[in-house]
Amino acid sequence: MSNKSCPISLVSVDSNIARINAFYTGMLVVIYFLTLQVPILYFLILDFATRLFFKREYSFLFILSSATKDILKFPSVKVDAAPKRLANYFGLIFAVLITLTALLDLTAIMYVLLIVLLVCIFLEVVFNYCLGCEIYHLYKRFLS
Repeated sequence: MSNKSCPISLVSVDSNIARINAFYTGMLVVIYFLTLQVPILYFLILDFATRLFFKREYSFLFILSSATKDILKFPSVKVDAAPKRLANYFGLIFAVLITLTALLDLTAIMYVLLIVLLVCIFLEVVFNYCLGCEIYHLYKRFLS
């Protein structure tokens, strides 16, 4: 019997900032869903890439989320960064796939991807439940 595990790092992040960030990402996805304005997706790809491959402090959504946390006086809740980082990779992959399906006019696939992404964001924002650990667990189980 195997234990469920999440990716682990020695770095911690503020869970409240991550959740606020997910909220803003979700709002942008909903706006895209309603308007089908592809530049919104370009912005999301750029923001995810900035957080993942440069410094998260340069990400517009991270800056906005940090400011929102401070304004609302939410406490800091430190959690391991690896599951949140994995979720950001999934977000980047989804943003790229949604963009490609939109540009290739694969509307049905695009809407399925949008709905899956919105469900993941909803779970993170409302229940602080990240599917990143579950997907990671399935991945590890598949490899063994």
